[in-house]
Amino acid sequence: MPDATVAARASEATSSTKQQLDVAVVGAGFAGLYLLHRLRKAGFSAAVLEEAGDVGGTWYWNRYPGARCDIQTIDYSYTFDPELESAWQWSEKYATQPEILRYLGFVADRYELRRDIRFQTKVTAANWDQATERWLLKTDNGATISCRYYIMATGCLSAPKPPEIDGVKDFKGEVYFTGRWPHEEVKLAGKRVAVIGTGSSGIQSIPLISEQAAQLTVFQRTPNFALPAHNGPAPAERIAMLQGDRAGYREQARWSMAGVPYPQQTAVSWQLSDAERRERFEQAWATGDLVYILTQLWADQGVDVEGNALLAELILEKIRATVKDPDTAAALSPHDHPFGAKRPGLDTNYYATYNRPNVTLVNLRQEPIKQITASGITTDKRTFDVDVIVFATGFDAMTGAIMAVHPITGRGGKSLSDVWAHGPQTYLGLTVAGFPNLFMITGPGSPSVLSNMAVSIEQHVDWVVDRLVAMREAGFTTVEATDTAQAGWARHMADCATLTLHRLANTWYTGANVPGKAQGVMPYTGGVGPYRSICNEVANGGMVGFRLTGPNVSEQCNDGEVVRLQPDVRLVLGMLAEMNLPPIESLGAQGARDFLNEFNKGRPAGRPVGEAVDGTLQGADGPLPYRLYRPATPGPHPIVVYFHGGGWVLGDEQSDDPFCRDLCRRTGMIFVSVGYRHAPEHRFPAAAEDGYAATRWIAEHAADLGGRPGPVMVAGWSAGGNIAAVTCQLARDRGGPEISGQLLVCPVTDCTFDRPSYTDNATGYFLTRSLMYWFWDIYCSPADRTDPRASPLRGKLDGLPPALVAICEFDPLRDEGVAYAEALATAGVPVEQLKARGHFHSSLTMVDVVITGVSVRVQMAEALRRFAGLAPESRQGDEGVRSDRAASPHKIDAAAG
Repeated sequence: MPDATVAARASEATSSTKQQLDVAVVGAGFAGLYLLHRLRKAGFSAAVLEEAGDVGGTWYWNRYPGARCDIQTIDYSYTFDPELESAWQWSEKYATQPEILRYLGFVADRYELRRDIRFQTKVTAANWDQATERWLLKTDNGATISCRYYIMATGCLSAPKPPEIDGVKDFKGEVYFTGRWPHEEVKLAGKRVAVIGTGSSGIQSIPLISEQAAQLTVFQRTPNFALPAHNGPAPAERIAMLQGDRAGYREQARWSMAGVPYPQQTAVSWQLSDAERRERFEQAWATGDLVYILTQLWADQGVDVEGNALLAELILEKIRATVKDPDTAAALSPHDHPFGAKRPGLDTNYYATYNRPNVTLVNLRQEPIKQITASGITTDKRTFDVDVIVFATGFDAMTGAIMAVHPITGRGGKSLSDVWAHGPQTYLGLTVAGFPNLFMITGPGSPSVLSNMAVSIEQHVDWVVDRLVAMREAGFTTVEATDTAQAGWARHMADCATLTLHRLANTWYTGANVPGKAQGVMPYTGGVGPYRSICNEVANGGMVGFRLTGPNVSEQCNDGEVVRLQPDVRLVLGMLAEMNLPPIESLGAQGARDFLNEFNKGRPAGRPVGEAVDGTLQGADGPLPYRLYRPATPGPHPIVVYFHGGGWVLGDEQSDDPFCRDLCRRTGMIFVSVGYRHAPEHRFPAAAEDGYAATRWIAEHAADLGGRPGPVMVAGWSAGGNIAAVTCQLARDRGGPEISGQLLVCPVTDCTFDRPSYTDNATGYFLTRSLMYWFWDIYCSPADRTDPRASPLRGKLDGLPPALVAICEFDPLRDEGVAYAEALATAGVPVEQLKARGHFHSSLTMVDVVITGVSVRVQMAEALRRFAGLAPESRQGDEGVRSDRAASPHKIDAAAG
């Protein structure tokens, strides 16, 4: 529709009367159009307020040369109506801005949406009126609006960031912004053009501008990764997948991690040879698919610094092979952030453009811009005369798109600007406490820009409209997030961020591109499918975290945190639940062992260490197997004697292999994992006596094992933590060996089942109360359970070596671990307690499956190094992990008991 016609229609809304609506929506892009369609079908009176002259949102404004989507257009499309999908056919794999804009216009016409859109209308104020429980909106065009619900569909990248360079207003030539490109043709032929910025819009526009301009000078502050789009017709295999099972294809996308139907990659980088990694990379490079290369090479590429660096180096090789000038290639090569921590660009001939004789790259790291003058740009080394300046400087992302629209004032005169002064606070990225009946579509705190936006938009719109319908049917007229729920979501957001490498980059994802903006990872990094399941839990659980009121109904407030588990723990437990495994205790001892061995075959292999050697040592009543893990660094090394978990019934010296490898790497110490005897063949006190005998033997043979003579340390998990604790008591009472420290991970310390953690975590967290009953019954008779060799909490605790006791929040054994740490402190033993929030009994040993356990394992390694008298050591890949709030270590004073 021509803008003039749109303007005429907008003027029809001009009136001095107040317009009464159920719902007002800001923005007529992908989100606003679908919202209006859904609201109409649900029977709500609604209007969309749009500052532009027509529909399109981001795609209305972003008309710069080369503007395209970077998600394949068969995925970057509405899916709510199969007939719509059949009625529109995309011409290319990655559609251009004009085609996307035509598509949105086609949708608006098909569903007759424009009649309820007020174009060229900007909201100038929005205030919550407590007396009427409605939002009052003032605009610069037409009647004011009174609405029950107010929904921001403003998009995440719709507020251009102004340039931060002196002298912009002095320039006498032409100035353009990629985010606000003119609708008429911009003629650059024969002109000297400067482009400032090499983010996505710069990467897309620079090759086309270079073909027109007499001279193009690109000013780059921070290089970005760019990948070839290999654009053309939509890939035949993808089209076949979609047409073969359209409903299944779309549903898979909705539950995927990124909103595109790719499976979760399972192979980790260190399992693959150099040749295998390169083959995977070349295949991904040839596909021209951003989501594919970001997710499908190896499982650790987005979460591990070392795994990411392997991929980044392969991309840097491509840059060096394409760009002929070595200095230019070096300047274009990113080294300041992991690949994917900033959104990579999807390009056509971007790097090759720098081989053109009319293109110059200026590295602003080496020569920053001093000012813009009337005739050009001056750096601290030289001056460039230009006719045109193109600012490709990006957006005030996510929050700027909302805050730039107008002031928003909520309950009690609370300003959203003030609430977000130190960063956005939301619940689910959908609502804000203190702002009733206000919703945001793909707001900060939702997957939004880290996902296929089309999928995320539809999920948000459907969730919001379904809630409004349910409220109407129940008689509720207001809905508002609680402070508790919002604070819990902030913790969950922070937990999710520790899983990724986004925390290691200064990017618009974190707000770092806008001077003075509070920094933090704004989008939800936990994945599209997991986020969808959380939203469903909120709704199905009685609107968890929301307060609902209505004139003729009782207030409903199901306050609380919808997610208390760590994000990866939640995924692991969800997968275990879907497997519908039989209770381990129902299998019998040998059946349980067979099950555990089969189960362990599917887990990722542990990381490489210097050497892993199997051997035997002398136990209390015969030889015992062990596996020794030696660091790659020169020895001799301190020795840690390790005891595996398994309830004294399951496991062996290899069953905690990834955990031992991880701690060996982090500590630089030898770990000797001991395969002690198991019940029911060998009941109490066989395991305890084997633990002590093995520790004594290892201490006596330290030099033969490549270890440092002197004290050893002991460590253990679960039942192994029990054996480690008992070993320390026996070593003290039997005259050695000398032990310098003990690491007890979720240890069994007592035989009673009456502590709250046994009730709170009785089921649902893999280690159940009934399984612990079974372990105890097999291992030890009731008459023997008070023996300190079975229940070390009942033993004499003074004179023991320093300890670190790690416990998990969702563990039946949690409280007895706390009790043991406090009892050690009362006995005068130096002890730290490490509480792993959101973890379950097996979390901390599930290395590279439960990534949020990294910070806990770092602190375990630091404690072991302290016990050995060594300085702390930080390994590559741990950057930023100390900001993980999943664990809170603290010393326990001697008076704690």
